[in-house]
Amino acid sequence: MWPGLRQRAIKWMGHYHLSAMPRRRGGGDVADSPAVAGALRHVGFFYQTEDDYASTVSGFLRDGLAAGEPTLAAVPPAKVNLVRDTLGADAQGIEFADMTRMGRNPARIIPRVLAFVGRHPGRRVRYVGEPLWASRSAAELREATRHEALINLAFANADAEILCPYDTTELEPAVIADARLTHPVLLSDGRQGLSPGYAVPFQIPFSCSLPLPAPPHDAMSHMYRTDLSRVRALVLQHARTAGLTDARANDLVLAVSEVAANTLRHTRSHGTLTIWHDQDEIICEIHDDGTITDPLAGRRMPAPDAGGGHGLWLVHQVCDLVELRSDGTGTTVRMHMTIHPPLAGG
Repeated sequence: MWPGLRQRAIKWMGHYHLSAMPRRRGGGDVADSPAVAGALRHVGFFYQTEDDYASTVSGFLRDGLAAGEPTLAAVPPAKVNLVRDTLGADAQGIEFADMTRMGRNPARIIPRVLAFVGRHPGRRVRYVGEPLWASRSAAELREATRHEALINLAFANADAEILCPYDTTELEPAVIADARLTHPVLLSDGRQGLSPGYAVPFQIPFSCSLPLPAPPHDAMSHMYRTDLSRVRALVLQHARTAGLTDARANDLVLAVSEVAANTLRHTRSHGTLTIWHDQDEIICEIHDDGTITDPLAGRRMPAPDAGGGHGLWLVHQVCDLVELRSDGTGTTVRMHMTIHPPLAGG
């Protein structure tokens, strides 16, 4: 491994039990063998006012407390305060999380909720998750929508009640339209019913399955076939030029190196590294002719005894956003790193 990164890799491995990159073959955005839905209830909640939000979310959480269900609410900070104030003393029985941190990279949400479910075996759990808000970038909204679709797969056999609020006054109509596709049940204006748009279980909406937007014309591009030292050096050089701290620059090098190494392990042709940045973030993209078939690749914590390398799990943990597209033409993994991330608690 490249000098200086071994210690950081060991740190991530020890904390997360990292595994190898997923086996690559075939392609597509729908699970090959969809699980039969168990007791999962996944509800999209469309709201327009704070009062509607506070009363509906608080009522949902109180119902969980009354039923003795372990309950988790992951929403933006202002909503955490709103719900806490509405619940009063009942808030003490609920686990809260700041979704702007927990779901900064939407791919980190499912493993966090799976861990919560795992802490309460044999019990029905209740979860409120609000991963989409208007100030998210277009790329973040695409990945948050993908996350919402994958909930149906990740928790297909879970005994769980999941409520996902959507602010219809702030979010674009296209985002709301996708929510109708990713939630089997919809709740709006106090009325609840099956979503007519949820026709194909585990289907990823078309809006977040399209090929990624092309890199800018002035992006740097490098082709590699065997030696990754130049790949690492280029990422580090551009990360420092963009203004990343040394620690975050090394994290980005580690993530890109893991994805590029997958080209060498699983394909017989070359890979292409593309790098560009603006004042907000640096983006590194790896493309090769391999394919990844598991829609949840990198979104489930590997088992403690899993063998192999670091994999997409590590990539999702160190990067602020990861976009992955894979089909018969190959795989593209686009890794984003914010240049000036928000401070802890901010």
